[in-house]
Amino acid sequence: MDFEVMACVWLLYRRYKRRRQRQREYWVHPILRDRLTHGMFVTLFDLREEKLVITLRYLATGCSFADLHYGYRLGKSTIIKIVEQVCKVLWSKLKFTSMPEMTTEKWKEVEEGFKKYANFPNCIGAIDGKHIELIQPEHTGSLFYNYKTYFSSALLAVCDANYCFVYVDVGSYGKTSDSAIFKNSEFFKRIVNNKLNIPNPKPISNIDRTPLPHVFVGDEAFGITSNVMRPYGGTQLTHTKKVFNYRLSRARRYIECAFGIMSNKWRIFHRPIDVNIDFAESIIKACTVLHNYVRMRDGYRYEDTLYVSPLQSIHLENLPRGSLCARTAREKFANYFVNEGKLQWQNNMI
Repeated sequence: MDFEVMACVWLLYRRYKRRRQRQREYWVHPILRDRLTHGMFVTLFDLREEKLVITLRYLATGCSFADLHYGYRLGKSTIIKIVEQVCKVLWSKLKFTSMPEMTTEKWKEVEEGFKKYANFPNCIGAIDGKHIELIQPEHTGSLFYNYKTYFSSALLAVCDANYCFVYVDVGSYGKTSDSAIFKNSEFFKRIVNNKLNIPNPKPISNIDRTPLPHVFVGDEAFGITSNVMRPYGGTQLTHTKKVFNYRLSRARRYIECAFGIMSNKWRIFHRPIDVNIDFAESIIKACTVLHNYVRMRDGYRYEDTLYVSPLQSIHLENLPRGSLCARTAREKFANYFVNEGKLQWQNNMI
């Protein structure tokens, strides 16, 4: 190699080094250095609440971490750590006040609510499951790929007549059905083992004094058991069965409304959640307790019930017939709804 070629190589190398040095001119970019004087949070809020406000903004608007990065003048990785940490703290702190352990007396309060607002006696909750859309979690294959052809995590929830969640189960695979999620949940195991503090059966009629169990109402995706009531299947139904399905639907709509209220308040659910699966579970749990906190603070408002949830229902699977006792109890509920517990308008709704 002659002298001219060597000189050219050396000059090119020095130019490359100078460019590399210019690219690393700032250890912290000037935009980020100004966060304590010009950042969005500093100009609007008390600095001590910054982490909480960042997290609430992320959950309430559904914005990206990049938006928060530029708005609050914090590094993107720092923003992600803040949101994940605060979501875990929100769940651990608020679940004891916003979603406390249910006692027999609390179940009776829920029952009174459904009897008053939904005209369904002995009902202690409405149950349903929804898909929470995700960007495909790493190293999970098709476990989270659901029948709607997108990736999701399943949220199973029970609510009261005030649209507050009394129980949630988060993190089941998106391909799993409502019934399978329910049967694999701790909630179902506690029902089976009689550890849920459910009140004892009691009559709903002044004529037929047969004690009937307290029940959770769900859709066709759930199997009928002693404490879970589902509608009659098929299309060729008798008048009594149609009335029962309508009355059960009136009670079950509370869980649909609860999902709608939550997803429209916390708009992170309006787009796929682009984080790892553990982080996604923390986000979902935080939103459920925040939903309850806001409901308890603001109270009941009719316009809230008009929200339509963007979340998709879990798919239906073929279920075996329920036990004889469970089907007998459903028949007694149905007979009560067309006789002593009849509503004036119910025949116009079937």
